[in-house]
Amino acid sequence: MAEQSFVFSLFLIFTGAAALASVALYTRQPLLVAYIVLGALLGPYGFSLISDTTLLQDTSHVGIIFLLFLLGLDMQPSHLIAMLKKASSVAIGSSIAFFSLGFAISWLFGLSTVESIVIGLSMMFSSTIIGIKLLPTTVLHHRHIGELVVGLLLLQDIIAIIVLIILYANQGNTDPDIISMLSPLIAMPLLTYAAFKMIKYVILPLIQRFDKFHEYIFLLAIGWCLGMAEGAQVVGLSAEMGAFIAGVSLASSPISQYIATHLKPLRDFFLILFFFSIGASFDLGLVSEIALPAIVMALVVISLKPVIFRFFLLRINEQGSMAWEVGFRLGQTSEFSLLIAYVAASSAMIGVNASHIIQATAILTFLFSSYIVLLNYPSPIAIKDHLRRD
Repeated sequence: MAEQSFVFSLFLIFTGAAALASVALYTRQPLLVAYIVLGALLGPYGFSLISDTTLLQDTSHVGIIFLLFLLGLDMQPSHLIAMLKKASSVAIGSSIAFFSLGFAISWLFGLSTVESIVIGLSMMFSSTIIGIKLLPTTVLHHRHIGELVVGLLLLQDIIAIIVLIILYANQGNTDPDIISMLSPLIAMPLLTYAAFKMIKYVILPLIQRFDKFHEYIFLLAIGWCLGMAEGAQVVGLSAEMGAFIAGVSLASSPISQYIATHLKPLRDFFLILFFFSIGASFDLGLVSEIALPAIVMALVVISLKPVIFRFFLLRINEQGSMAWEVGFRLGQTSEFSLLIAYVAASSAMIGVNASHIIQATAILTFLFSSYIVLLNYPSPIAIKDHLRRD
């Protein structure tokens, strides 16, 4: 029965997504809007045609893992290290500014100090999915802006992992364990070193020996990606970070672009589920209570994030037009914001309303930020034909 229910859920999601996506394309709207709206309509707070979204959320998480893996395949380690060094001051300075804005707005709306801190933390990060999915993969465009966007997102991911470690350590009203909080930070370089050794002595020899069997290469790539994702979780990192390390370690291989091309359809399948689950998990009954603070927060994020990013990017001698583009591409909150809301709410650090303010802000900024990028900058799913680049 559970299997039939899951299959029926997939039928509703992908048939409905196809229908709404057709309408979105005819009306020149971003496809991401169709997926989120469909989730709100079919989910437990809409028509309740899909009442249990837990399995779908777990399944959709695979899409983020594949997205980070494919991202890593496009990043040469030497270029990545140089960009991380260059962008570190931008990531740290902008994160402090975004936290201060989120905290101040929450405090002005009467939320508690702890809730204001958590909301401020959730405002620090930009969406990896939006930032990368709307970024063309052409070599010409990806060479600098792509590396800059990716470098900032990765540094934010590291900061987000630290935040989540602290939140997890404070669950259950127990004293934080310093060793358990620091061990993932120590584990990350060790996991990276192990990944490169595995590529050199195991993965590449297997690829060279059996490169004529395309099905095997496809299977080996998926196994490597998911294996590293699980390994990262074992040592206290996120599955996304493990998948990215898996991709970077394989980026120097001549087979990397072949793998990237053939995994894109699988990635898109799971990402549709991810955006559907965002819309489905939002409680529409709380809209009247959280609408004003969420709208104000979203407007501040959309209007000030590009300005703040531009300010810090100009300080590292980036061009003004490029600084604006990077700022607008990162002008939203993040999937990590949703995860922070979930962890903080489940441990009773914040209330239901504060959690939904974070969720609503994320959804609003996802939508409006996508519109801004799709209408003004090159993208694989741009609304205007002259801006559409894959």
